[in-house]
Amino acid sequence: MTTNKLLLIIIAILLPPVAVFLKKGVGKDLLINIILCLFFFVPGLIHAIWVVLQE
Repeated sequence: MTTNKLLLIIIAILLPPVAVFLKKGVGKDLLINIILCLFFFVPGLIHAIWVVLQE
């Protein structure tokens, strides 16, 4: 695991939308993550980690 991916995982745990933004930029993934975080934090967290670990 690279240092960048490790830092993105840490950011995903603390601030999920920021991690998705850093990985994918502005787009549908960011919008989905923001909506998930507004409803509940845990689904947004899971989605962010999934996006970060995707290659």
